[in-house]
Amino acid sequence: MRRGPELNELGDECEELLPYVNSLRRAALKAPELAQDTSTTTTSSTAAELTEVRALSHGFLLKFLRARDFDVELALKLLLNYQRWRRDSPEVSSCLSPQSVLGLLREAYHAVLPLRDHSGSRVLLYRIGQWNPKDWSAIQVFRVSLMTSEVIAMEPQTQRRGLKVIFDIQGWCLGHALQVTPSLARKISSVLSDSFPLKVRGIHLLNVPLFFRPVLAMIRPFLPEKIRQRIHVHGYNYTDSLADFFSAPVLPPEYGGEGPSVEEACQAWTNQLLQSESLLQRIAAHPTGDVDQTTSDGPQIRTD
Repeated sequence: MRRGPELNELGDECEELLPYVNSLRRAALKAPELAQDTSTTTTSSTAAELTEVRALSHGFLLKFLRARDFDVELALKLLLNYQRWRRDSPEVSSCLSPQSVLGLLREAYHAVLPLRDHSGSRVLLYRIGQWNPKDWSAIQVFRVSLMTSEVIAMEPQTQRRGLKVIFDIQGWCLGHALQVTPSLARKISSVLSDSFPLKVRGIHLLNVPLFFRPVLAMIRPFLPEKIRQRIHVHGYNYTDSLADFFSAPVLPPEYGGEGPSVEEACQAWTNQLLQSESLLQRIAAHPTGDVDQTTSDGPQIRTD
């Protein structure tokens, strides 16, 4: 029998994966969070939702299995945490519209860099200084992260290799700090650790001012030890230390690399999110977030 990492390498339609997918589906539908009492009378709208919940598509379940190396018990826990997080955080999860935060995206705040790193991980970049807290709330900013996460979580290669995040904290001010409440810190840490089907392989903090440390201290206790060990604080002279983790072609020139500029990378990813508008809104509206990524009104998600 193959081990989890070996199963991760198999294609989505490989028959060897079917027993794991079916086992996870059966276990999920018995869980109180997803189990439904069909003996009572329902409206046609509710009946349609029940059908959608029971479907739990092959591709959707694979995201959770790959995130936990095909350990069905751990994948079930992750799936139920994801459902619970969506239900308990409607202020973030129920509005996944790139158009609603287009002004922030056009400030070159966020990008998924074009090239993966040496291990195949996606590399995400956030530039805090481009977020004006007078114009955009922390909830809106968090939605940007969730939209990107939903899109890249559909990429089989990202399901296998996970992601790494670069946070440039240059420009952090009191206005930012006041918006990061303990409640929001807990929601952020949940997504990073046990409520979203993506493997977080590294978190890199650049240009970290002293008054950002209390925010980091607020988030850390909610993170598992393996995630805490993957946090790297590079300070202000980060070029050499960042190069220990990312090759020159991956990084923009502004961060010591040879890839496309920050502006180009941010614009390219903004375009990708805008193309995913319909898909993201369907995810937000769906009872479980399980939607078909290849319908005619949605984009084909990149799998490079």
